[in-house]
Amino acid sequence: MFKLWSTIVKDVRVLLRDMVGISLMFVMPIILVVVVTSIQNSTFNLVNKNKLSLLICNSDTGQASKQLIKSISKIGMFKVALVPTDKSAQQMANAMHDNDAMLGVIIPSNFSIKVEAKSKNIAGKALTSFGLAGDSSKKVGDVDPLTLYYNPILQESLRLSVQGGIRSALQLVESRETLRSLYFSINEKQLPENLENEMLNNNTAINEIPVSKDGTRATPNATQHNVPAWTIFAMFFVIMSLGGSVVREKISGSFIRLKTLPTNYLVGIFSKQITYLAVTMLQAAVIFSMGIWLFPFLGLPALNLPSDILALIIVTVICGWCAVSYSICVGVFADTQEQANGFGAVSIVILAAIGGLMVPSFAMEGFAKTAANFSPMHWALQAYYSLFLEGGKLKDVVNNIIPLFIITVVLQLITFWGLKRKKLI
Repeated sequence: MFKLWSTIVKDVRVLLRDMVGISLMFVMPIILVVVVTSIQNSTFNLVNKNKLSLLICNSDTGQASKQLIKSISKIGMFKVALVPTDKSAQQMANAMHDNDAMLGVIIPSNFSIKVEAKSKNIAGKALTSFGLAGDSSKKVGDVDPLTLYYNPILQESLRLSVQGGIRSALQLVESRETLRSLYFSINEKQLPENLENEMLNNNTAINEIPVSKDGTRATPNATQHNVPAWTIFAMFFVIMSLGGSVVREKISGSFIRLKTLPTNYLVGIFSKQITYLAVTMLQAAVIFSMGIWLFPFLGLPALNLPSDILALIIVTVICGWCAVSYSICVGVFADTQEQANGFGAVSIVILAAIGGLMVPSFAMEGFAKTAANFSPMHWALQAYYSLFLEGGKLKDVVNNIIPLFIITVVLQLITFWGLKRKKLI
């Protein structure tokens, strides 16, 4: 025990002298968590709270186009502004740039006439099918399409949401005109406004409830998504200090000197695991504390810890142990510190990418989805998400902990084999 304690004290002193490694393990992940969470929170606000600026060039003078503009304004996701008529494509692009608008719509000049003609034709067909007198013999062309201009920086998912919103507004206008034509054909008088609103606005409400395993209904936010993910990334980034430390000891001859002493290098390896496991636990504590207490002062949502703290600790310990095991494994097989740092940094980014930290796992297909199962970050992230987002308990994350533990054991065995192969133990 004295040998182990002395080795731990030595490793702590070496670690404290490595200020660059400490900054990479603590300062860099903290900045990363704050920046990424701020960006993603701004994206969430853009979709959920803020409105996209939309310029509308209305070349039509009828009622249908006015109803369309009114319907688009009621959607809630657009900040509508009207621009002068007869805008060309280039003029519309310039207007969008001058007004810092993300979207632009041009309504054709014959929009109201075409919508009214099409509505009367559909109403005539409906009356004919009812066995009533209706004029449906006249062929009517389709309504000229709206022209939607958009800023290329808009992501496809957001652009599809915009299209869906405008299509809904357009469908409402066409349905209103068809309903008016049908009512007038039957009753020979205008459709009362209160009846029209009652028939068109009779929508069934949709209740959105996030699925959770503990029965809570707290809506997940950008903090709940990002803090656990980048905590895992920070843990694995101990490779920049630990991997280099193992290589330095090999190059300096520490292994050879240990063979002349009444001890074994396995004690040193075990010491490094304990020391850097404590570092990973400290990383998690610091980042989680930031999410709880600092984020609200930065205008970001606060981090809500899961109800099962024991499960959180167990997942963090196994994830930290896996990160330490991977770092030592790389250090054992690397011949120089540059190799350890270079391979370590690149491999961590790759593991993070296929593990779901950068792109959600459910969005992956084919090889990427299969490769995610071999990334320890994938299993750690799924365990954290189950705790933070779904309100899971320890029994709910066992299926994620077991693969993570198996990967850790495999890394330990590979490290032991590497030490034997290099005759270091």
